[in-house]
Amino acid sequence: MTEKINLESILFLDIETVGAVASYQQLDPKMKSFWDKKAESFKKEPEDSPEKLYQKAGIYAEFGKIVCISVAFFKDGLLRIKSFANNDEKTVLQEFAHLLNAYFYKPHHRLCAHNGKEFDFPYLCRRMLINALPLPSILNVAGKKPWETPFLDTLELWKFGDYKHYTALDLLAAIFGIPSPKDDIDGSMVHTTYWEHNDLVRIAEYCEKDVLTVAQLYRCYNGLELLSEDKIVFVKS
Repeated sequence: MTEKINLESILFLDIETVGAVASYQQLDPKMKSFWDKKAESFKKEPEDSPEKLYQKAGIYAEFGKIVCISVAFFKDGLLRIKSFANNDEKTVLQEFAHLLNAYFYKPHHRLCAHNGKEFDFPYLCRRMLINALPLPSILNVAGKKPWETPFLDTLELWKFGDYKHYTALDLLAAIFGIPSPKDDIDGSMVHTTYWEHNDLVRIAEYCEKDVLTVAQLYRCYNGLELLSEDKIVFVKS
């Protein structure tokens, strides 16, 4: 499917996000008003109050923050996986930006995520600007046409032009025989796992499973065998 792209030129990534504060009650009055309007736009049931829907705040860059970024890259036949996780979002973004600026800045480099074009990539850019951080060159795509950006998206690749179709990562993992990344928690549980249980380690482990699945899925798309466990290295800080 994308056999002309060298695997070692791709940085696979996944992000985990939560609401900027623990609960609706902790929003300041101005942000509470903005969230009320946002929640009204996607409520499905009459009982879906802005307070109840605040669990979804992390989906939106204006109301959320990034607590973990997991990356994976191929080197010398091995897939190396590393996470940047911290309660301080700016620290997470600075460490990730350093990686991009140091190792993934050339024209042939690519970033790859599942639904990355709709979520991960714009979310990263927005949160970097909010934190007053300069965008690394590979993320600075202002003025570029969609086909000129250095972004790969395993969801988009699966669509084959069908823009109405969404396929979850865990479903694709199942049909390609990849171990499920959702065997512990899933995205809907990250806000609670972070704010109520203070378990950033668990979130990072979940994020690493997701990015491993994205890398394995990309290999499947290109007719390559799944990596065995001895070819996967988890890099600790």
